[in-house]
Amino acid sequence: MLLLSACRQSERSALISEISERYSVPGDKQLIVYTSHKEEVYLPIIREFENRTGIWVEIHAGGTTEMFKEVKEAAEEGACDIMFGGGIESFEAGKDMFMPYEVSGIESLDANYLSEGDYWTPFTELPLVFIYNNKLVPEAEAPATWAELTDGKWKGQIAFADLHSSGTSYTILSTISQMSDKTLKASMADFLNNLDGRVLTSSGQIIEQVSDGSFLMGITLEETAKKAILAGYDITMVYPADGTSAVPDGVAMVKNAPHSYNAGLFIDFVTDYDTQAYAMDEFYRRPVRTDIILPEGTEAIDQIDFDIEKSAAEEEEIFNLWDEIIGKED
Repeated sequence: MLLLSACRQSERSALISEISERYSVPGDKQLIVYTSHKEEVYLPIIREFENRTGIWVEIHAGGTTEMFKEVKEAAEEGACDIMFGGGIESFEAGKDMFMPYEVSGIESLDANYLSEGDYWTPFTELPLVFIYNNKLVPEAEAPATWAELTDGKWKGQIAFADLHSSGTSYTILSTISQMSDKTLKASMADFLNNLDGRVLTSSGQIIEQVSDGSFLMGITLEETAKKAILAGYDITMVYPADGTSAVPDGVAMVKNAPHSYNAGLFIDFVTDYDTQAYAMDEFYRRPVRTDIILPEGTEAIDQIDFDIEKSAAEEEEIFNLWDEIIGKED
């Protein structure tokens, strides 16, 4: 009982300390960031931003779908400045939540990934890759094409996360649809039925579940796979032979942002040369700046012509089909 009481006191003290710190900072030195990035990505970037600018950042973190819902609510109350993370197709679909902002140094960013109207800004380029368990799957039988994911070969053995918790899952489904000559409904039905009802609660489980043999293969981001391989997981990474999407994640200023000037500074910061180079070196992410040279050995990818606007327009239908086929109740 004493231990539990001490824990509660500790939590309360931490909360009081945080509130005191927040309200001791002048309003012009505050920023409220909602992010779907993992802590290992957002924390060092935000801490460096704080150190350089003297701006105190209030952080709200969670899954992409969850964060977009919370941002929408917070925007109505003027309680959010920045959405950081999630595929740009999600930003395009929800661009009514954002304020236009032309980032400083826009001429150095890849023009293929700029928002018409400047409603969002790309952060890093994220190719999709296949992974497989390198002890249970012979190299000759490794997954090679997107078509294999819908033909029954890997039925029940594809590690895939719930669409309602993973922005990457949305990008994957949209990529499968755009790679198929079938209708959106037919291509999604083929793939989702191939999951055989086995759906993970978060994309963070994919690497571990493939590595321990719970699933034979999975689809994830290049950066995630590279970090896992270096960490010693029993997986091999494969670039799809028929091409892949490399949809960037994004950052945007939220409507009614109470600290809009600081929000602009943050967008400038995450797309400047230093931060982009840091994300490449530390997180194995591909920069969206054209003036940064990729590390030697970085594989060139056969990139499909991914239609961002089409993906954004299909968002409601994709979620409805997911709920219908997977059987998720509202």
